[in-house]
Amino acid sequence: MEIIIQPTPDAATNIAARLLARLIREKPASVLGLATGGTMEALYRQLVSMKLDWSKLTTFNLDEYVGLSPQHPQSYHSFMWEHLFSHVNIAIKSVNIPDGLAKDIPIACENYERKIFAAGGIDVQLLGIGTSGHIGFNEPTSSLASRTRIKTLTPQTLRDNARFFGNESGVPHHVITMGIGTILESRHCVLLAFGEKKARAIAEAVEGPITAMNPASALQLHPKVTVFLDEAAAAELKMKDYYRWVYEQKPGWQKI
Repeated sequence: MEIIIQPTPDAATNIAARLLARLIREKPASVLGLATGGTMEALYRQLVSMKLDWSKLTTFNLDEYVGLSPQHPQSYHSFMWEHLFSHVNIAIKSVNIPDGLAKDIPIACENYERKIFAAGGIDVQLLGIGTSGHIGFNEPTSSLASRTRIKTLTPQTLRDNARFFGNESGVPHHVITMGIGTILESRHCVLLAFGEKKARAIAEAVEGPITAMNPASALQLHPKVTVFLDEAAAAELKMKDYYRWVYEQKPGWQKI
């Protein structure tokens, strides 16, 4: 696991964007796993500004709220089209987002897994992290081998997401999310976390034990993970000076 600490969210986001841009240029038919949320908005703006060729890319989003139509302003379908897809030349048929209105959710989840497999697997999976350590919507106690499925959100996640829906009661209680096992099968995981509210979850995920109580800690099992942090999110890391030193000492061919 590589930890890259930068002074500001913008500085960290710029490096993450360069990493993704390099993949897209080197492998135009890449399969990208995409995430939503405020952290990703700046990243997607950076990628749009780079004028990359998205025409051969395939994308799979991590999650979607159950019960929201793609047209709902707080659906992740709407988020992705607003912040990314409407600004790049991606083929609509190559965009995959879980169906929050699926009549048979278990079957829809199985089909989502099959589509990922048929596409050759995910090259890079983008991730944020919740204050509870969740990745995707894999809440604490989620199986570390879980697959795409329906999940019930915790009261903490409902509170965290209330700002998007006006109040806590407006937040859907259920979601479809890729599982931790699904995420761990991607070839490269890229996690972004900014702000002091994420510091405890990051410290537990990076330096704590691997436990279902912090789902992101499962990333310690993955052979290639890059974590981008600002100073605030890195505040509780015991070895942050070492992580900085490692990044500064990277040989030229490893630099992003």
